Amino acid sequence: MMTRSELINDLKHRTEAIIKEITPFKALSEEVLNHRNSPSSWSILECLEHLNFYGDFYLPEIDARIKQSQTTVNEEFNTGWLGNYFAVSMLPGENGKLNKMKTFKVMNPIHKKLSVNTIDKFLAQQQQMLELLERAKRMDLGKVKTSISISKWIKLKLGDTLRVVVYHNQRHVKQAANVLKALQPQ
Repeated sequence: MMTRSELINDLKHRTEAIIKEITPFKALSEEVLNHRNSPSSWSILECLEHLNFYGDFYLPEIDARIKQSQTTVNEEFNTGWLGNYFAVSMLPGENGKLNKMKTFKVMNPIHKKLSVNTIDKFLAQQQQMLELLERAKRMDLGKVKTSISISKWIKLKLGDTLRVVVYHNQRHVKQAANVLKALQPQ
């Protein structure tokens, strides 16, 4: 259990760190941004485009649920078992290593023609997430429910959805950073 304030503050700090890490990528060449470490791995831009696909679903979903909410504020937030499972599975491991996960075909950006505009869109989505987190401060994060991208039948608590989205962003920002790190001489 955590408080609503603790959760929102944690997610805001994580999102601000993501923005800080990705902003310098705008100065990289398109050759570097589109480099893959192997034919089947994602480039930096593909990592961010994957996150843009999810942002295109989750940001309007979260916005709509916050606007529709009539709930009163509850300072305590108890994660749901499914939401917690999804959120925790997104985080990189203790050593920063990413567990392999299969991506839904529709969310896989591999071999898509991408430019630095992908970074601009991603950073704009992160600003939107910060605004949503600010608005979520006035919500009961356990009572407001959101749909998820993989099934219209499953709903998660707003607090869990926010965790899933931000942790998923962290996961693939780490993946993008690993692509860049592999390009640099040791």
